[in-house]
Amino acid sequence: MEEGPQTVTKSGEVVEVMDGSDIMELVENDKVFSNFVDHKFRDLDRDCDGHLSVKELQPAVADIGAALGLPPQGTSADSDHIYAEVLSEFTHGKDSKVSKTEFKKVLSDFLIGMAAGLKRDPIVILRIDGEDLLEFIESPSFEPEMMSIFSEIDIPNGSLTDYINKAFEKLTVDKGMPPVLDSWVTSNIITPALQSCGVAQEQPVSQDAFLLEFKKVLETVAQRLKDQPVIVAHSENTFDGTGVRRLLSNKFELEKTLDTTVKTMPKDQNGKISKNCVRLALDFLASVAGLPPLGAVYQIDEVIAESCKMLDMDDGKLVKEEEFKKILTELLGSIMLQLEGNPIAVSTNSVVHEPLASASTLLQPLSM
Repeated sequence: MEEGPQTVTKSGEVVEVMDGSDIMELVENDKVFSNFVDHKFRDLDRDCDGHLSVKELQPAVADIGAALGLPPQGTSADSDHIYAEVLSEFTHGKDSKVSKTEFKKVLSDFLIGMAAGLKRDPIVILRIDGEDLLEFIESPSFEPEMMSIFSEIDIPNGSLTDYINKAFEKLTVDKGMPPVLDSWVTSNIITPALQSCGVAQEQPVSQDAFLLEFKKVLETVAQRLKDQPVIVAHSENTFDGTGVRRLLSNKFELEKTLDTTVKTMPKDQNGKISKNCVRLALDFLASVAGLPPLGAVYQIDEVIAESCKMLDMDDGKLVKEEEFKKILTELLGSIMLQLEGNPIAVSTNSVVHEPLASASTLLQPLSM
């Protein structure tokens, strides 16, 4: 497939923008998507019985998690909950085998959801090679900004190295600095730069010493980035309730979304749904309402938790489908009001440690 959309940075560098268009191109081409599914299904169907067992589905679930940016299974209770939900989408909560038709339908739904998320919140792939950092170091704003950063740092009995390490955390990609909390960046860029500049642990801390030594270290970091450029996936978004309001104001779209969501909810023998399922339901319709997946943005999770508490959503009562849809609508309204009053801006920067095409083998053909 063709490369995704591209843009040019202020330094003239071409970067890739992942906006979901290549995913939609795949899903909307029925012949190509059917071949894609056939290939993946054959790879997963180890016993060649024409169906996928729970065990055979695990690689697909792991790859979908990787494509969604989740850590490996078993490393986080929150992410493991999402992995379980992904598996449940395939199996419908039962320990039964999945046909190719079911596999294709669920995979299509996930890819369309991912595309919608990328369209709303594109990911820009940046190549950080030291040029922007050097430009910042040489700019008139460098010294005033560093003095401001120094004044914000308070480390009792801290060494000059401690202050420099803390200052690194306040520099972002817009200044040409990759995420310093990434272990690879620390061990391969920052620590060698500090060692190369000979910043002593026992060196006394003063503003003049900080400015002098930090500038030397940054120049060394810029050189190391020139020799070892770092690829960073950057995204930013503001959740202000607009997507929720758009959904709530469109009665037809709202009813269709609620109907689809309710059909996926577990029910008792009388067809009733537990109110404890509201978070699961909200996660299912998140992309339609312009919200991130559950667990992806902790500030949004706090807004949801507060709304659930205010509306007494966690009492575990069983309700009929229509009542459940009414409760879910009230929850969306509460979330919308909170976000309109206090919008949440989110910016993420993640170092890409491997080629994007191999990050998820399930979606590898998307980059071809």
